[in-house]
Amino acid sequence: MKNNKIALVTGGGRGLGRDMALRIAAKGLDVVLTYHSNKTAADEVVKEIQALGQKAIALKLNVADIGSLDGFVAELPKTVQSAFGAEKIDFLINNGGFGINSPSFAETTEEQFDQLLNVHFKGVFFFTQKMLPLLHDGGGIVNISSGLTRVTFAGRGAYASMKSAVETLTKYLAKELGARNIKANVVAPGAIATDFGGGNTRDNPQVQAYLTSITAIPRIGQADDIGGIVAFLCTDDAKWITGQRIEASGGMSL
Repeated sequence: MKNNKIALVTGGGRGLGRDMALRIAAKGLDVVLTYHSNKTAADEVVKEIQALGQKAIALKLNVADIGSLDGFVAELPKTVQSAFGAEKIDFLINNGGFGINSPSFAETTEEQFDQLLNVHFKGVFFFTQKMLPLLHDGGGIVNISSGLTRVTFAGRGAYASMKSAVETLTKYLAKELGARNIKANVVAPGAIATDFGGGNTRDNPQVQAYLTSITAIPRIGQADDIGGIVAFLCTDDAKWITGQRIEASGGMSL
């Protein structure tokens, strides 16, 4: 029996990552999802995926701890073999991350900068690099960026700069991995109502009113506005798409 394709989603236990994992599973793929600290939430997503008829496992991973990545990657083939009867994966979704609310560029600290750098760029760079031998030819990489690389909001300069770096990296991945028929694309969400960045977009009526006023489709985004796009990029329908940035923001600041 032919094995299902497998996607690995970092930060798959909550928010956008949860919806990505579920929507990917709904396309008939098995899922490895990683979590930073909330094992309970990740295990719940595994159960939801299994209820859809797909296989899933949850693994602890901190992409900012570069020294731990070799050990994670070395163990992954055995773990994937045990769970799915395969040794490699087909799609890598670099989603895991967090937001920092800094009032302005002038008040952003070096500590905040380094935290964002280590997770959103350095972690993505080296985790992807180390995962390349475990990625099937013909597979794909989806990096999650942000609408903030196109539009600006005070205090988000450091975060957006990391995401801009990831967008540039993605084009290089598409070019360098094209000979292996590996696609690399960016999905850039707009303002989404999740717990990201302390849940400010989800919970603050003033923020919601402003964001709605500058968005062509006048509402705040939801997690399920993003997961389906990532899932699509993990199918053969997207086999000729690479090196692209797909923004899903409802038309913010057009």
